[in-house]
Order: sequence, then structure tokens, then C-alpha cells
Amino acid sequence: MPVTAKKAQEMIMAAAEKADEIGVPMVIAVVDQGGNFVAQLRQDDALLVSVSLSLNKAYTAVAVKMSTETLGTVSQPGGQLYGIHTAENGRIVIFGGGYPIEEGGKIIGGIGVSGGSVEQDMACAKAGLAAYSS
Repeated sequence: MPVTAKKAQEMIMAAAEKADEIGVPMVIAVVDQGGNFVAQLRQDDALLVSVSLSLNKAYTAVAVKMSTETLGTVSQPGGQLYGIHTAENGRIVIFGGGYPIEEGGKIIGGIGVSGGSVEQDMACAKAGLAAYSS
């Protein structure tokens, strides 16, 4: 089943609630299994750079079929995927905040969050991801 606009909005609202809870304005993006835009929210006062970063985190999670945090680990100097961040005209993100959305063992989309520290981005993205299965 594809990630619908309604489900994407539910995920975004859950991530936004977490952002409100920690007091950091975020930008949250959801893409489909092809990495195409489904929905995005920029909370009031969120960093402008986070608009593209959140979308690219979501895209990266789908494109490489893993979290951006995991990709960051394997793309360090000497790592198997060192240099991957230069692929796709620099669109690949190698720090936390992007997760694939899975259903029935298949990746059907991605969520990306940007605006805080890497840990804050990850916490908000995980909150949004949890809303997919609820």
C-alpha cells in the first residue's frame, strides 16, 4: 500500500507534537517509495535550510533502504560507502533524521525531519514513524 497523503499528514502531526514537546521547531517531510514528495510541514520559526534537508533525508532513506543514521556510520572515511553523500548531486544525507517507512517487509516511503540536533531530529522522525503503524 502506498503512503497516502492522509497517512503522511498523521505522521507529520505526530512528529510535530514531539517537536513541540521538546521545544524545537522542525520541518517534517514524507516521500513515497520512489522518493517523491507526498507532504511536508515547516513549523513556525523552523530553519529554512531544514526544508530541503528534511526532504532529502526522507529521499535518502528510501534510496538506500536504511536510516540516514546507519548510512552515516557506513559512509565514514574507510567505510564501504565512503563518498556516497556526493551521489545524486549531493542530495544524499549521511546524518540522522531520515527513516524508511516499511509495510509487510517492503519499503513504501520515507520520513525526514530537520531543525534541531541530530538526536532531536531522530526523536521526532521516530515519533512520526510510529504513527504510521498506529
